[in-house]
Amino acid sequence: MRTEYHTLLFDLDGTITDSSEGITNSVMYALEKFGIVETDREKLCQFIGPPLSDSFQKYYQFSEEKALEAIFCYREYYADKGLYENRVYEGLEETLKGLKKAGKRLIVATSKPEVYARRIMDYFELTPYFDYIAGMELDGGRGSKAEVIEYALDVCKIKDKTKVLMVGDRRHDVEGAHQVGIDCLGVLYGFGSLEELEMAGADGIAEHPEDILRMVR
Repeated sequence: MRTEYHTLLFDLDGTITDSSEGITNSVMYALEKFGIVETDREKLCQFIGPPLSDSFQKYYQFSEEKALEAIFCYREYYADKGLYENRVYEGLEETLKGLKKAGKRLIVATSKPEVYARRIMDYFELTPYFDYIAGMELDGGRGSKAEVIEYALDVCKIKDKTKVLMVGDRRHDVEGAHQVGIDCLGVLYGFGSLEELEMAGADGIAEHPEDILRMVR
């Protein structure tokens, strides 16, 4: 990692909040619409982080068209209940306070639809810590992490990528950040493993939320 970063992009699911209950409940609801009863919640945690379309195709062999239908069903549950079945990681808000006090610029960059990300951040009263909340579009636009990061940097008029750090818990965060040309700090308190993050080439590893503040301040 470089010695100083002015801007930090935070993933949402698995980095700011533990969204496992809401996401897995939403996936179960969607799968039931296709006659699939899944009881292994641990297996469904694989849906946390990557784009939903990719996960339905990879883990349940859905076609691209069928995956889009499943996403529609997923959102029936998620928009009403799932996004509130969620909690902020212990110590995360204190870390955000410390980063703001240190003069860092904070932005959310998530593969979750932006409209849902904004509702979650408002619900947990975390919006004031962030300059912008960037996510994918409901119609599938900005479907990759790299596209979301590029969008966030463009909207916030950030040109110097050497001063930008992505913070996330999955390989998609690392790969998306590197594709755009910025560093990525992997976090272990989310849903990705040390092996996953190291294999993806994470530039640093934080075990707890407070480690983020210590490593970038």
